[in-house]
Amino acid sequence: CLRWRPQPGPPLRQGLGTQAGGLRAERAGGDSKDVSVQRERKGETVLSAAQKVKEAGRDFTYFIVVLVGIGVTGGLFYVIFKELFSSSSPSKIYGDALEKCRSHPEVIAVFGESIKGYGEATRRGRRQFVSHIEYVKDGLKYMRLKFYIEGFESGKRGTVHVEVKENPEKGRFEVRYIFVDVDTYPRRTIVVEDNR
Repeated sequence: CLRWRPQPGPPLRQGLGTQAGGLRAERAGGDSKDVSVQRERKGETVLSAAQKVKEAGRDFTYFIVVLVGIGVTGGLFYVIFKELFSSSSPSKIYGDALEKCRSHPEVIAVFGESIKGYGEATRRGRRQFVSHIEYVKDGLKYMRLKFYIEGFESGKRGTVHVEVKENPEKGRFEVRYIFVDVDTYPRRTIVVEDNR
């Protein structure tokens, strides 16, 4: 900050200049208090170009981070969609087989009207994992699943075994068999569907 005080004596005719960090302040003569501040152009051009390169690099880095985020999100949506809505996913086959068990008259007679299904217990005690195995025989894909059912009122438990086979014409799996082993007394096997 420059402060000008009128001095006794002759007015200044020459420009009073101060250079500090590329700034030049000049007093135009007389007792006028007009001060013009000018920035030197040479230093600013180099600094401006360096700042532009730095900002462009930062913007490019943000752009790459956004692209990676979009890619990861898209991949997650693909996996979730494939797992939940694909006809060849173990979750979809499990859901279809459980519905067939719930609507089968012999299964209803043993387990009751309301039947819950669950998979293998994990370390955390959750029973959402449906045990399955995939294999190829004669160039066709097969999948076997095993899960459990339980009647709410009766307390009876059973193990459901499912096998599906790939149909190359339709591009999806078809049920070969579904049967239920009743684990509580009296033990027996209920055939829900057999297309072998």
